[in-house]
Amino acid sequence: MAPFQPSAAFYDLGAPGGAPFWDAVEPARFPKHLLRYRNGRAAGSIGLESLTDEAWIDQFGRFQPLPGAQATPIAVRYHGHQFRDYNPDIGDGRGFLFAQCIDDQARLLDLGTKGSGTTPYSRSGDGRLTLKGAVREILATAMLEALGVYTSKTLSVIETGESLRRGDEPSPTRSAVLVRLGHSHVRFGVFQRLAFYNDADAIARLVDYCIANLHPDLAGAADPAAALFERVVEVSARLAAQWMAAGFVHGVLNTDNQNVTGESFDYGPWRFLPVFDPGFTAAYFDQTGLYAYGRQPESVGWALAQLGGALLAVTEEERLNAALGRFGELYAEAAATAFHKRLGLKRLGGDEDLQFVTDLFGWMQASGAPFEQVFFDWFGGEASANRAESGRIADIYQGEGWARVRAGIDAREPDRPERLTHAYFEQRKPRTMLIDEVEAIWAPIAEKDDWSAFDTALAEIAALREAHAFDPLDGFSRPGIR
Repeated sequence: MAPFQPSAAFYDLGAPGGAPFWDAVEPARFPKHLLRYRNGRAAGSIGLESLTDEAWIDQFGRFQPLPGAQATPIAVRYHGHQFRDYNPDIGDGRGFLFAQCIDDQARLLDLGTKGSGTTPYSRSGDGRLTLKGAVREILATAMLEALGVYTSKTLSVIETGESLRRGDEPSPTRSAVLVRLGHSHVRFGVFQRLAFYNDADAIARLVDYCIANLHPDLAGAADPAAALFERVVEVSARLAAQWMAAGFVHGVLNTDNQNVTGESFDYGPWRFLPVFDPGFTAAYFDQTGLYAYGRQPESVGWALAQLGGALLAVTEEERLNAALGRFGELYAEAAATAFHKRLGLKRLGGDEDLQFVTDLFGWMQASGAPFEQVFFDWFGGEASANRAESGRIADIYQGEGWARVRAGIDAREPDRPERLTHAYFEQRKPRTMLIDEVEAIWAPIAEKDDWSAFDTALAEIAALREAHAFDPLDGFSRPGIR
């Protein structure tokens, strides 16, 4: 086991005092500490898998400093567009950056919290997280990782013994504190805040931080800000494509919920598609469908434009516009890759791949086929034909629209067909995580503290992850992209 390797890169960026990047904060003191979840795989990647449960609670419930790490948690300062209205009154309001470390791939990772108490940016909030919200984030991150999405990992959830009142779930409800492990939480909104205050020097410093620590292959670029923006456009297009291929609706794609590494994080009212439906929304308060499934690529592109606007203080508009102008083609290319990966197929290359994905979209929408079942049935392409055609929705695979999709499947070679030997593909129905399933997992926890359905779901998601064996960057990255 590699030892825990601390870093204080972001902390040092604002030292002494934190301005203009962060504020020192104190974690909340909780009446109880009940360990509900620890992610052994993620802990192993940063050298913390050998912690006892007691030590784990000390670190991630009482927030005693990790060995060699910064002694003080810090709340990151940022602004953001929320449903496209600019809000200068936000920032880390119920979480903080607890520590940074180097993982087993030599990457800088952030240990960030959710529900760890109030900060200067809490406004009228209590700085807490519901246990249900924590359970939902565990399920989201585990499922997305299994489906090949580049996502933060839920590292820890500890129930804290407080009763919370919320307007969107029965109250009083139980409380928890969550720790996520992510490849940076530098949100677009961090740059927006600095631009709001016309602090070009701080923007340049943050650009340098991002290149040095997150995209080091860009070191030495003649125009660092433009080079960074080009990279962020690329990795954001990749993320949008992965969400779409997973049938995932993030729900709240504000500029403070998107970051410079193209990593999915911060899960609130997320949902997965039951069937292919471009208008499907996740958040009950998204009454106009701004962040509906089919509008997610547009929303990411819009957010990138706001990031580009913030970078105008330190680079030229022409290069930023050129980079942003490539988002559509980058997304289309990434979508072709992402959907082929979901089907376990090799790409042919060129426009034929995009047409195949378009045909798939059209047939799925017209047929009303269960979204995840289709990818389960046809994973590996022709190698799964007998399995699919004797499966639970075999009758739906017919008609002219399906014939075009089937021809596209048959024209492509399976990618690593040995994956089909996994026991996961012997079942008739895939593991899904639709809203009714989430509620069914939560109900016994809420009613009688029964975690068996939760444990079963995680075991089934683990089988899904092992069967697919997705590398979220495979097929998308070029040398240097982490």
